[in-house]
Amino acid sequence: MSITKQCKILELSRSGVYYTPVPVSNKDMELMRTIDRIHLELPCLGSRGMRNELRNEGRKTGRTHVRTLMRKMGIEALYKKPRLSMPHPEHKIYPYLLRGLDITKANEVWCSDITYIPMAKGFCYLTAIMDWASRKVLSFRLSNTLDVSFCIEALEEAILKYGTPDIFNTDQGSQFTSEAFTNILIDNNIRISMDGQGRWMDNVFIERLWKTVKYEEVYIKAYESITHAKGELKKFFDRYNKRRCHQGLDNRTPDEVYWSTLPKMKYAV
Repeated sequence: MSITKQCKILELSRSGVYYTPVPVSNKDMELMRTIDRIHLELPCLGSRGMRNELRNEGRKTGRTHVRTLMRKMGIEALYKKPRLSMPHPEHKIYPYLLRGLDITKANEVWCSDITYIPMAKGFCYLTAIMDWASRKVLSFRLSNTLDVSFCIEALEEAILKYGTPDIFNTDQGSQFTSEAFTNILIDNNIRISMDGQGRWMDNVFIERLWKTVKYEEVYIKAYESITHAKGELKKFFDRYNKRRCHQGLDNRTPDEVYWSTLPKMKYAV
């Protein structure tokens, strides 16, 4: 059967069948690194503002191209936006549960997010599970796609090692609203909380973590591969948890706060 006939039966476009993915060019890779850095400093910038900032740095590029790269990186302007579209019918959006809560003990609230990680040749995505009260990074995973599976792996590892929190907070990203992810939380009797749309401040501690990771680790290294990145990030998070003191924690480390505030019944065997 010819490809034309197969496409007609399956109602597919022939151009999609013939299409061969093209690797991201070195020029675009450098542009994406710059976009990532600017986004950390000015998270409110959309594609138009980002284009202007790039031009201020001598990088001439169009808004459409900038928007395409930002979507590939999984980032968007962070500001309060009107709700212009309905969520996917299979992806339930849960209310934000942390407003007004005094979160002082380990395993009361965990949070998670995804960020873009540049490498020497290419890029990947990083997700981490963090304890809200102590800022301790409980687990992390890297992936070269934005599929939900690496988020699930990080969640399952955190539960295996540290038990379960009372509440788990994320943004409204498709990975975290998927049934594959939320069902794990429901099965473990974990209450689900999600940021308001465009409300990056609702998950502020993990946003601060990304800035720390990138300025103290990622930007000063050029990872050769995901395997290399995984090894270096593991060393960084070990140091972050055990040795890096935080002003917001009275100059204590995340490990000190986590283990000293963890209710006895929450200890994992």
